[in-house]
Amino acid sequence: MSKPFSQAAENNKQPILDIVQDVFLPGQSILEIGSGTGQHGVHFSQVLGDLSWQPSDLLENLAGIDMWRNEVQLKNLLPAMRLDVSIDPLPEGFDCIYTANTIHIMPWEVVESLFSKAGRILPSMGFMVIYGPFKYRGAFTTSSNSNFDLWLKERAKYQGIRDFEGVLACAQDANFNPVSYTHLTLPTTPYV
Repeated sequence: MSKPFSQAAENNKQPILDIVQDVFLPGQSILEIGSGTGQHGVHFSQVLGDLSWQPSDLLENLAGIDMWRNEVQLKNLLPAMRLDVSIDPLPEGFDCIYTANTIHIMPWEVVESLFSKAGRILPSMGFMVIYGPFKYRGAFTTSSNSNFDLWLKERAKYQGIRDFEGVLACAQDANFNPVSYTHLTLPTTPYV
């Protein structure tokens, strides 16, 4: 098996880090949900050495994530754990949750469940950081996002770029207070 690579993860890892490095505090433990290739975890752990970073994903992605991890040998980057948010409870003991480019591929009921589960396990001052493309008031921010949405829906009817307002409602239903949301000059938007 060759080490997986995502050009999108490579392109957006630094712009995301520029934002999250002011959100995550020294000594915090971060659960990354849907780590994909593992590139974000490696990059963030290299720069934010005072954090403990726990990658997680479906079983079929763990070997690739650990290829990235084993290459850098960082003490603060833990072995990838199997986690299927559609059926598993979220593990406790984390200060924050980070997920990138996942909620548009999950069924909507899993997105709702993710927020609900996260709201139960995070401490009162914990953060959930979400990065991905959104629609605002039903409108796409770019034509490439509109095309991406069509492509997602061709893959599976339940996939698609989510309305920011719907995601915000899920967060509020789970007792999260939105701190901020920031538009980047990328076709996706982080939500902190």
